[in-house]
Amino acid sequence: MTDEAPGAPRYEPRGAGRRRVNRTGAWAAALLLAGVSVVVGCRAADRDAVTPVPQLLAFLPWLLAPTAAALLLALLSRWRTGMVWGVAVLGALAWYMEPYGTDGEPDGAPVSGVRVLASNVQFSRGTNALIDTVARHHPDIVFVEECGQRCRDALDRESLRTRYPHRQAVAVDGSEGSLILSRFPLKAAPTVPGTMGMPAATADVRGHAVRLQLVHPMPPLPDQVGLWKTELGRLADAARATEGPGIMAGDFNATQDHAAFRRILDAGPLHDAARLTGHARTPSWPSTAPGPLGTQIDHVLVTDDFSADKARFIDLADTDHRALLVDLTLHD
Repeated sequence: MTDEAPGAPRYEPRGAGRRRVNRTGAWAAALLLAGVSVVVGCRAADRDAVTPVPQLLAFLPWLLAPTAAALLLALLSRWRTGMVWGVAVLGALAWYMEPYGTDGEPDGAPVSGVRVLASNVQFSRGTNALIDTVARHHPDIVFVEECGQRCRDALDRESLRTRYPHRQAVAVDGSEGSLILSRFPLKAAPTVPGTMGMPAATADVRGHAVRLQLVHPMPPLPDQVGLWKTELGRLADAARATEGPGIMAGDFNATQDHAAFRRILDAGPLHDAARLTGHARTPSWPSTAPGPLGTQIDHVLVTDDFSADKARFIDLADTDHRALLVDLTLHD
């Protein structure tokens, strides 16, 4: 007799060296596999669904742990259906852990190097650490999220004002404030509507107009998943409307495992600079998570006009996000 799904586990016939299925272990394995399968199924269906799926999708690689535990329970329980199920889920997770996106190498001549820094300073708390990082790495363009009045005042010091004379801001306090600093001349561009500030500008990089878009949509909080999807959808619309070179950078509150983020990539089309430089799964949040734990929700996305040469995630004091520093080359 073959073993059945854990909805009604039965004992196998005794004798011939066969042992009965352990009901408790089979039930535990089934519950774990069912939960992970729902999340993987939404990933396969290109849907972010509802709470808690978006939150779990953000940590998709770490679902290997409950899947491995379920597979071990199935083995110990001698539940063969669970063993096959567990192996199938592990295979699906491994498949979707591969970096998402396309490669694009510009075929034009190099015009200018552009060093970009994106940083969420968490209610302005990480401003001093950001200033130190700017002084050490000398980025050409800086995208700052959650930059309130205290943050803007600190970044308006004479030395920084001299180095970055061109600015575009949503000048409000708290997490809604945002700021773009630039060595290149800027012209204001329409902002993307959002709960938190997402300013835009057009930079003159050696005579080439480059569209800059700071990104900071609402996070997928349990009661605000719909708003999160809406604001990411507006960013996809902005990416679709971009003509010529463009950079979208900031705290996307989304990973490559979220369908709403993949639609932004596909709308440009845009390329994730971290993925292009071999850092597709390097975590950026929370910065307090030990070792490789965490998830990458901070991104620098570029159009086909750019090549990405190097990307680094930098620890900053007093903020829960790592800053992302990317070296780009604009091509003609």
